[in-house]
Amino acid sequence: MFRARPKRARRSRYNVSYRLTRSVPAALLGVLLIAVLVGVTLTYKRFDDFVSATTGHHINPIGEVVQVVEPAQGTMAYKLKHGQQVNILLLGMGGEQNDAPYLTDSIMAVSIDPTSNRVSMASIPRDLVVHMNLQSTPSRTWTNKINAAYEVPLTNIICCVASQYAGPNAGGLAAEHEVGKVTGLTFDKYIAVDFKAFRDMVNALGGVDVCLSTNLDDYEYPDYSNGYIRGGIHYKAGCQHLSGEQALQVARSRHAQQPEQSSDFGRARRQQDIMQAIKKKATTVNGFAKAPQLLDALQKNIHTDMTLSDMKAIYDWGKNLPDSSIIRVALAAPSGSAAGNLLDAYDCGMGPGVSQLCPDDETYFQIHHYFAMGIFIDPKTLAERAPVQFVNATSNLSGLDSRITSMFDPVGLQLADPVAHKPSAETQILDYSGGRFPLTQKWLHDYFGGTVVAATPTSPAPAAGQQTYGLVVVLGHDYALHWLGE
Repeated sequence: MFRARPKRARRSRYNVSYRLTRSVPAALLGVLLIAVLVGVTLTYKRFDDFVSATTGHHINPIGEVVQVVEPAQGTMAYKLKHGQQVNILLLGMGGEQNDAPYLTDSIMAVSIDPTSNRVSMASIPRDLVVHMNLQSTPSRTWTNKINAAYEVPLTNIICCVASQYAGPNAGGLAAEHEVGKVTGLTFDKYIAVDFKAFRDMVNALGGVDVCLSTNLDDYEYPDYSNGYIRGGIHYKAGCQHLSGEQALQVARSRHAQQPEQSSDFGRARRQQDIMQAIKKKATTVNGFAKAPQLLDALQKNIHTDMTLSDMKAIYDWGKNLPDSSIIRVALAAPSGSAAGNLLDAYDCGMGPGVSQLCPDDETYFQIHHYFAMGIFIDPKTLAERAPVQFVNATSNLSGLDSRITSMFDPVGLQLADPVAHKPSAETQILDYSGGRFPLTQKWLHDYFGGTVVAATPTSPAPAAGQQTYGLVVVLGHDYALHWLGE
C-alpha cells in the first residue's frame, strides 16, 4: 500500500453516502438494446409512452426520420458515423425501495471508439471521495463520496445548487460533471436505473446465466428493512441461472468472505458479467419476443436524456459487436489479493472511521492520462504483440509495478509478471528486441516518459526475475513523483 499523505481534512457535516446501500448494477448496453428492440416490436403509440416516461419528451417522428437520414452534428449518431468517441454514463441507484433512493452505488463510464470498433466499460467505485462544485458559487465545494452527486439536485442535502443542474435530468447532469472531473471524459448522455427496474428486467427475460470464478458468501448482505438477510447469501463457483433478485444480490454484494469477490475489481467484474448476460439474453429470439414485458419493467424505473435517434444509433453500431471488443477496467485501491491501481484508502476528507477511497494524484492527471491514452491503445500497436514487463525501481512506492500491470492487463498488452528492481532516479524503457516493436516502444515512451535504452541480456544488469527480451519499463523515482501528482 502506498504511503498516506496529509490531505485537506475538512469533513462534511452532511455525511450521507455511507448509509445502508450497496453496489447497484447499471444495465449498460442491455438497456439500450432493449429500448430499441421494444421500439421495433411494439406499436408506435406504446413506444412513445415509453420514451415520454423515461426521457420526459414525446417522439417527433419527422425529426427522428431526418436524424436517421443525416444526423445533426454533435449527436451520438453523427459521432459514430464520423469516427468520434461517444461517452455514456451508466448509473445504478436504490430507488424507492431503498432508504437512500438517489445514491448511485454503481457508476460506470462507457466509451465507444467507432474507429477501432471497441467499447470500454470503466467502473468507478462509489466510495471515491470528491470535492464537488455543484453550487451556484463555483469555488464553493462539498466533500463527499461520488455516489452522492446524483442526489444533490434532487434533495435539500446542500443549498444553492447551480441552475444548470435543474429539470428532469438534473441528477444525471450533476453526476456527469463529477465523474467527468475525475475521468477527464465529457459525457454525451446518461442512463440511471434502480433496483426494481433491474430485478424486473432480468425476470422479464426469464433470468440470466452468470459464471462465478469462486464461491460468493456474504453474511452482511442488506435486506429491505435496514438490516441484513438472515444467514447471508451464498453462491457456488461456476455457471448458474439467476433470477432478478439473485442477479441483484450477486451484483450488489460488497462483503464476500472470498477476497476475489470482495475487492473492487471482483465486484466490478461481476456487475459487468451480469450486464453482458443481459445483453446476450435480450438480443436472442426469446429476448426479442419478451419486449412488451421489458417495456413494462423499465418504463417507471429508468431515467435518461437519450433520444430515440441515440438509442437507434447505438443499436445499429453495436448489434453485432463481439464480446472480445469490450474492454473492462475499474478504478480501484489495493484490497485483499487485488493489486489496485490509481486509488488508495485513507482519510481524504470524510473523517476517520469512514470507508473512503482517494486518488493518489489529487489533480486527477494520472486518471485522465489513463482514460485518454491507456485504454484504447492503437490496434496497430497491440498487433505487434510485444512482450512487456513493468519493474519497480522507485524507493517509496511499493507495489507500483503490480498496480501498473493491473491497469494495462485488460487492454491487450502482452504483459509478464512484475518484479522489483534496484532503485533508479530515472525511468527507462529497456529494448531487448533490437527495435522489433517500434510502435509499442513509442507508446510506452509517450505514456511513461523516460529514456529508451538498447539493452542486452547482461547490460544493464537485470533484476531477479526480470525478462531480458522484448521491452521492460523500469519505473523510476521521477515517475513516482508524477504518479503522486508532485
